[in-house]
Amino acid sequence: MGSIAGNDSNIPTEPATEPAQSLASAGAVGPYPPPKEAWYAVGVLALATTFAMLDQGILGLLIQQIIVDFKLTDTQASLLLGPAFAFVYVIVGIPLSPMIDRWTRTKIIAIGITVWSLATAACGLANNFVQLFIARMVVGAGESVNGPTAYSIVSDYFSRDRLPKGIYGLQIGSAAGSGLSLLLGGIMISLIASMGTPTLPFVGELRPWQAVMMAVGLPGMFVALLLLTVKEPPRRNFRAEVSKVPLLGAVKYMWLHFAVFGPLFIGLTLGALDQGSRAWGAAFFQRTYGWGPATFGQAAGVVSLVAMLAGLWIGSKWVDWFQSRGKVDGPFRVILYTRAVSIPFAIAMPLMPTPELSLAFHAVGFLSLGMTGPLLNAVMLIVTPNQIRGQVMALYLFIFTVIGQGLSPVITGATTDYVFTSPDDLRWSIMLLHVVFMPAALVVTWMGWKPYRQEVERLNALDAAEGR
Repeated sequence: MGSIAGNDSNIPTEPATEPAQSLASAGAVGPYPPPKEAWYAVGVLALATTFAMLDQGILGLLIQQIIVDFKLTDTQASLLLGPAFAFVYVIVGIPLSPMIDRWTRTKIIAIGITVWSLATAACGLANNFVQLFIARMVVGAGESVNGPTAYSIVSDYFSRDRLPKGIYGLQIGSAAGSGLSLLLGGIMISLIASMGTPTLPFVGELRPWQAVMMAVGLPGMFVALLLLTVKEPPRRNFRAEVSKVPLLGAVKYMWLHFAVFGPLFIGLTLGALDQGSRAWGAAFFQRTYGWGPATFGQAAGVVSLVAMLAGLWIGSKWVDWFQSRGKVDGPFRVILYTRAVSIPFAIAMPLMPTPELSLAFHAVGFLSLGMTGPLLNAVMLIVTPNQIRGQVMALYLFIFTVIGQGLSPVITGATTDYVFTSPDDLRWSIMLLHVVFMPAALVVTWMGWKPYRQEVERLNALDAAEGR
């Protein structure tokens, strides 16, 4: 890890302990890579993200079967859905984040895919709660490097004004993975049910959910090999005012620019706290409307894919429309406007009298996620200097992962167990989280609107003065 290495001869070769180049040398890396090269990288990274989301989300569809097989409470099940995956991010993702800003990023993701794919398959071999918990921890360890590293790579392929479009392309993988975890999972459950319980040598008879976990995990190994065909782009947009001390330098820079970074981080935290409804989606539809996981998975998978992909397209066009009119804060505007519209639909979703109406309201949430999800990452990358992008994104995604995927499902399950006291009241737990956290997230994020616009204008002026 002594130098920044990769497939491109233009990559700076300064020692890894000094990634912050002088402004003159940072501006000498030349033009951005050709569009074909950039979009090929986005495509492969999107595919990697698809498998990450697929392996991550498949457990939510299968959780009701696991609860029955292992005789778990909702609180125990929520530990599998959340902390088992998310809290390991602290142990692995944050300490490794400085490496993202120093080492060959494509190799980092390739290693991560290998780890999480094998761990997902290992989930299918678990015979009790503890074994499944440990396997999910390893899945989280492997996936902890994917997001920050992918965003760091894309940010060096696109200029500041074109970066939102590149992030939207990357997020196609997130949309596809989220939808496929439901759709393919539902189809696999139906197929396995019709074929009978499979039996493996040295393993024995598999439960249907175990067979699904193995089937979605192993193909990721091929994507790991594909990552090695992506060129490592030259790093650019270094800033001399950034400290070289790993992690502490990133935290210090964000603290000095708290008016910009504070609302983004706090708003994300509040918004992530209402994410439990996604992890508990299959269980909610089964308990409330009587839909089995196969029915819910196929229906919700199609709705998710269509709505999120539509959201990606609409959001991208909306940002372009703002930027064509000179609005440098276009991405931020789309985040605020879209979130405001989606709140009433999210609150009403668990209260609908039929599963079709509930799924229709759920579609609005997927549409909103497709529009705003990429931009929450894009605005952070736009205002973050290159030498701390991996670290800042790791901290940023740490909040979403640990709070949204770790703590929020636990809060939802515990609220059902201890506040409403009946499993059938899961709908009220979901509604309560939406009522409390979604408006608060919108207000806090809105507070960062003006500081963000001013920071982008400052950075654009600096680039113009330095001839970038």
